[in-house]
Amino acid sequence: MAGITCYGLSSHSLLGLGSESCKSLLVVKGKQRGRGFQIKAQVEFVNAEEAKKLVGVEGYAVVDVRDKTQFERAHIKKCYHVPLFIENTDNDIGTIVKRQLHNNFAGLFFGLPFTKPNPEFVQSVKSQFSPQSKLLLVCQEGLRSAAAAERLERAGYDNIACITSGLQTVKPGTFDSVGSKELQDAGKAGLVTIQGKISAVLGTVLICALLFVTFFPDQAEQILQMVPSSN
Repeated sequence: MAGITCYGLSSHSLLGLGSESCKSLLVVKGKQRGRGFQIKAQVEFVNAEEAKKLVGVEGYAVVDVRDKTQFERAHIKKCYHVPLFIENTDNDIGTIVKRQLHNNFAGLFFGLPFTKPNPEFVQSVKSQFSPQSKLLLVCQEGLRSAAAAERLERAGYDNIACITSGLQTVKPGTFDSVGSKELQDAGKAGLVTIQGKISAVLGTVLICALLFVTFFPDQAEQILQMVPSSN
């Protein structure tokens, strides 16, 4: 009987499943033995605490597959940086137009660089790790690490783990990290970050104003009388 293979499940579709369930769902290969199958899971999805145990106890090496900008904001100490996507600096007309559109929208609001797939990704990993190596792949949201895991699995790596939903789920102090931000905040940049701070300040001001009017109505009325009339 032919083997059974299940591919294409993103990390987001695995939310709510335990790591054991994720093992059997993401990649399942079986050979008929008597009445059943021998199941072998090759990509394991774990939470942050389980990932910490894989690194500290089982000797997994951490491979960060994010782009350079997120990596520099924060990364796990002593990890290896092998980006799945690299900055796209091509200068053909089509790329220039796409890059301009990207920079005016996603780049401006979210601080995301304009990238393209890294053609040397698998080869770069191979130059540092043998197919028998134990690798914990990490990214910010969990999607790039899942894609990277699939590529490495096809290249013969069979001891791969990923953090479900990525570094954004890692609480401060879980891993020793390097950078100006916490690991969970490395994906936050651009106008979204500034807008968040402005909203927080405005909210504080409005709450203070409401409390002042509530507890000091006479003083609030006197202040309002001092405001020039629009008439």
